[in-house]
Amino acid sequence: MDLEKISLTGAPETLLTTLYCRAVDSRAENPVLGDDAAARAVERVDYDFRRTGVNRVTAAGVALRAKQLDDWTAEFMAEHEKATVLHLACGLDTRAQRLAPASTVRWYDVDYPQVMELRQRLLTTPDGDYHTIASSVTEDDWLDSVPADRPTATVFEGLSMYLTEEDGKRLIQRIAERFPSGQLLFDCYGKMGIRMQKLVPAVRNSGATLHWAIEDPSVLESWHPGLRCRDAIRSLEIYRCDKFPREGRTSYRVLSRLPGFKNVGRFLRYEF
Repeated sequence: MDLEKISLTGAPETLLTTLYCRAVDSRAENPVLGDDAAARAVERVDYDFRRTGVNRVTAAGVALRAKQLDDWTAEFMAEHEKATVLHLACGLDTRAQRLAPASTVRWYDVDYPQVMELRQRLLTTPDGDYHTIASSVTEDDWLDSVPADRPTATVFEGLSMYLTEEDGKRLIQRIAERFPSGQLLFDCYGKMGIRMQKLVPAVRNSGATLHWAIEDPSVLESWHPGLRCRDAIRSLEIYRCDKFPREGRTSYRVLSRLPGFKNVGRFLRYEF
């Protein structure tokens, strides 16, 4: 079998880290996601995954981040029989396959053209009302192709920190203005997370740069009338999950109590 050669650099290259984390998690004795599709995709890629610096603790952390956003997305679909889901910067994530939305749910995976081409070669197409959009999420015209007739959940994992605050604000405003109601489901870094970016192998080795820090989630509420922060969960709190590796619990517990580190990252849910 010929392996897929990877030519991605910068932020797009980091999608291979999240893919590898889900693959490592799938091989764990007590996996968080059990994403076997990720493991199969890794086996078909010609890439030195040592560049990611992933270990068991890293993999579990990324898998638990994905699980939190999966759960919120599933809740939204359960509350809205006819909904639209926008999965931004989808990379090689199998969120649509994992959640298996009902046929009444309209799902869009959105990412750069080169990423979507790779995705088509490595992953199976989900069933149902499924669509893809090959575009940077910061472009102005991609959202015009999405019907604005339903409550819409917009989920984006590992994206916000690669945007500038100006691009993030514009993206959130455009989504909140276009749809009648919905939710924004995403993760973010605080200032400490941005300062520590070069300590993250996936960021350092890809040449990517992190920009946007969110210190106070309530600030975003002023960006659009009716936008409200419903949940803000500190990412370091994942050590409390029984599926988090024992060797990482002590360090996470300590960091979560330090003033400078406790807000290093969050999982955010907004509604409008």
